[in-house]
Amino acid sequence: MSLKKTKLSNGYTSNNQVKLIRAGKEYFNLLLQLIHEAKENIHIQSYIFDDDVTGRLVADAMKAAVKRNVDVYLMADGYASQGMSKSFVHGLRNAGIRFRYFEPFFASRYFYFGRRMHHKLAVADMKYALVGGINIADRYNDMPGKPAWLDFALYAEGEIAKQLCILCWKTWNGFSLNMALTPCELKQISFSIPLGNRSEVRMRRNDWVRRKNEISSTYVEMLRTSTKQVTILCSYFLPGKIIRKQIVNAIKRGVTIRVIAAGHSDVILAKNAERWLYDWLLRNGIELYEYQKAILHGKIAVCDDQWMTIGSYNINNISAYASIELNLDVRNPGFAAQVRKTLEEIIANDCIRITSEHQTRKKNLLRQFIRWCSYQFIRVVFYLFTFYFKHLN
Repeated sequence: MSLKKTKLSNGYTSNNQVKLIRAGKEYFNLLLQLIHEAKENIHIQSYIFDDDVTGRLVADAMKAAVKRNVDVYLMADGYASQGMSKSFVHGLRNAGIRFRYFEPFFASRYFYFGRRMHHKLAVADMKYALVGGINIADRYNDMPGKPAWLDFALYAEGEIAKQLCILCWKTWNGFSLNMALTPCELKQISFSIPLGNRSEVRMRRNDWVRRKNEISSTYVEMLRTSTKQVTILCSYFLPGKIIRKQIVNAIKRGVTIRVIAAGHSDVILAKNAERWLYDWLLRNGIELYEYQKAILHGKIAVCDDQWMTIGSYNINNISAYASIELNLDVRNPGFAAQVRKTLEEIIANDCIRITSEHQTRKKNLLRQFIRWCSYQFIRVVFYLFTFYFKHLN
């Protein structure tokens, strides 16, 4: 079987073009453009949707789309988006936006206690999509005197956008077993992407309730099959035993593993737990860097300048076993090399390297005890906060 046929049989679509988009004005200008130019429908799913300057900017664009007779669907996570005021939500619904929370915390029909929708996804007209780690809030945008957190999304146009539209409908309807074909499945859409611009793209999901473990499998595949280098940018890097084993095996084969972690984190507990693992990372030969300019929130990995993955998935057990995650894998050597170059520029310009000497200087008994406690606490929380009752159907 040819390589192309093998890839396509693994869920890849071939008729797509893609572009890496950075958080801040680049991302939100493009998101607003997709909303403004939409003619039929818009789906937005966001873990965090804040009632702030950026949130209101996006909300106003969606309201204007409704006035053009565009169907607009907005789903926000019921826990992470609690900051939206009742008047803000009322304004969305009053304007004709179909708005829904994903399983409000402690208020679900099925009593999910920690399973959160971590998607950051927008689809317009079943043709254009944005998938990444960027929430809709001021901290992900470039505000006066305050640059955006470091994060990325993938802009995709083509067949993968239609698949993402189907996912939006199914998520919106709770994956009902009795659900009819979605409007995206019923509509025939043709894509004419120039051959030289095409990328093979597949959708990857993690949702342990529905036995989806695809993104975790992507990282295992990436580490298992790599021959030269894997570069990882991850905001909460706490790999479990399976990923750690694959990292060690890759390094033994001569693969260079680079990890860009947060220097400043919005979750201090997670950062302390991460730093507890630094000794293990350095002892096993991983090149470790901490980003300094702002808070790092992105989730990207590139393998051998051949393929890459990007989305909402962090390399830790919350993403693996608790949250509902969405990534896109892209096979295009030219594009993968471009993304790897972007990450190397971040390393060169905005990071400090963490060496064994640096780690020794920065640690003492008290710090190490705090880091160990943080790591052990998070391990327990991973299991306690994923309790759920099974679906009735």
